[in-house]
Amino acid sequence: MTTVNTIMSIEGNVQYAITLDAGVWIFDDRKVDLTTYFQEKPVQKDEIAEYTKSVSAHWDREIQEGAVFPPTLKTERKFKKQEVLTGTFGISFRDFLKNAEPLKEASVVTIVTENDQITIPLEQAYTLILGFSKDGKPLLEDGPIHVYYEDGSNEQNPIKHVRKFVVQ
Repeated sequence: MTTVNTIMSIEGNVQYAITLDAGVWIFDDRKVDLTTYFQEKPVQKDEIAEYTKSVSAHWDREIQEGAVFPPTLKTERKFKKQEVLTGTFGISFRDFLKNAEPLKEASVVTIVTENDQITIPLEQAYTLILGFSKDGKPLLEDGPIHVYYEDGSNEQNPIKHVRKFVVQ
């Protein structure tokens, strides 16, 4: 078994070169469950509306029940921990690419792998999903990440052995 460095970069025609560490994404709230992601249609959420509903529900509950922590809080943490230890997760590439701030003249992103280079339009790169764990384990043999197209067309054959992303 080959061990893989979990560090990659976004470089090239960007305002800021970004270093990515797939080893820490397990703690990121933006992660998605890859066992169901491609079967369910992702729904665009209005974050302000979601936040407002959440705060309203919390406020209503506190008025009706008082500010009491639910007795299931410990149980919920236990299940979250179990999920992290056994889950298969990915994360959207969108925020990372957005933070790198591609320059106006940028039009494509090249995914550089151990043995190949795959070039895709910049707009499509924003929709990529980066798989980083399978069954609770990092992708050590063919990782550090697997790159999936948002439509799931390469779900069974993702881009593997990724080393960096070059914006051109």
